[in-house]
Amino acid sequence: MNPLSIQSRRVEVSADFGAVQDYYEQQGWTDGLPVVPATEDLVRKMLLYYGQDPSTSLGVVQPRNAVVTLEKVAINAVMAGCKPEHFPVVVAAVKAAMQPGFNIAGVQATTGGAAPAVIVNGPIAGELGINGDSGCFGPGYRANASIGRALRLFVRNVAGLVPGEMDKATLALPARYTFCFSENEARSPWEPRHVELGLDPSASMVTVMGVRGMYVIMESTSPTGIQVLRTLVSSIRTTGFSNYYQTGTGAQMALVLCPEHAAEIHASGLSKQDVREYVFQNARMPLRRLEGIAHYGNRNWPRWIDETDPDAMVPILSSADDLLVVVAGGDGRHSAWLAGWGVTRMTTQIVEKP
Repeated sequence: MNPLSIQSRRVEVSADFGAVQDYYEQQGWTDGLPVVPATEDLVRKMLLYYGQDPSTSLGVVQPRNAVVTLEKVAINAVMAGCKPEHFPVVVAAVKAAMQPGFNIAGVQATTGGAAPAVIVNGPIAGELGINGDSGCFGPGYRANASIGRALRLFVRNVAGLVPGEMDKATLALPARYTFCFSENEARSPWEPRHVELGLDPSASMVTVMGVRGMYVIMESTSPTGIQVLRTLVSSIRTTGFSNYYQTGTGAQMALVLCPEHAAEIHASGLSKQDVREYVFQNARMPLRRLEGIAHYGNRNWPRWIDETDPDAMVPILSSADDLLVVVAGGDGRHSAWLAGWGVTRMTTQIVEKP
C-alpha cells in the first residue's frame, strides 16, 4: 500500500495468518492488534458494495500530502474488520475528518493525544447495529469497533500520523484504537443532532470530534434536572482543564447525557439549546485560579476577558454553540464530558448510501 500514489500497490506474502500479521507489523501498518488481511477479494467486495470507482479521489490529506482514494479507505476498512455495509459510514467519517476545520494533521499529531470520536445519527445506526445504548463507549459491538478503528488506521496509514513519528502524543488514549457510537435517539427527549442541523429524520450523518479526554460523572441523588445539570457543570470547574486556556482557538466540548439525566433535564423545561447556554454561562472559573499554572503560558482567550482582573470569569467555551449535546448510553445515571483539543472543530458529513 503506497499512500503517496493514486493506485495502491499489490504485494505477495505468505498465506499463513501469523506471517501476514508479522508483515503488516514490520511495515508499520497496524495499531498493535491483529488485522484482517486486505486481500484483493475483500477489498473488491468492500468497494463493490459502495458502487463507485476505486480510484475516486476524496482529496489530499495532511501531513503526508497523500492522495486519498476510495480504494485506500477500503483497504483500511478491511483491515479494521468492517463489513461492506459499514463502508458508507467509514467514507463519511474520513470525509468529515478531511475537512479543513477538523485539522487532521494537528489534532492527530498533538502531544495531547486526541482521539477522533465518530458519532452516528439517523436510521443507519440501527440498520448497522451501531450501539448508542448501554456500554456504547466500550467493546462488544462490531460496527462501533470496526468503523472507529477504520478511521484511526486511515489516520495512521494514509495520513501518515504514526506514533513516535508524526504522532507526538504524550500518553494518548485507549480511544485511539477506536471510538464510535450513535446517539440514543429512541430514548432522547429532544430531536437528534442531524435533525437539529436541518436534515430530514430519514437522513444519516456522522460527526467527527477530536477528543482529548473523557470524564464520566455520576449523579444519582439530585431529584431534578436543573440540579443534575449543576452537578455536571461543577465537575468541570477545576484547574488543569486545558479547555479553559484554549477558548480563543475554538476549543469545543461534548456533553453526553445518559437517557435518565436527559429526561430529568427535559422535565425541568430545558431544551438542548438551554443546556448549551447554561454550560456556557456557568462553567466559568475566576482568572486567579487559572493564572500561572497548567496551560497558562499558551493561553488564548477572547479579547473581552480582562486579564488584569483576577476575578474575571473565564468560560470553558467561547460560545454556547461550541458545546455538542447528545443523548447516549443506558440506565445507571452516568453522563460524560468529552473534552476537545484546542485547535480543531467538530465536522459533519451525510452518509451516502449506495
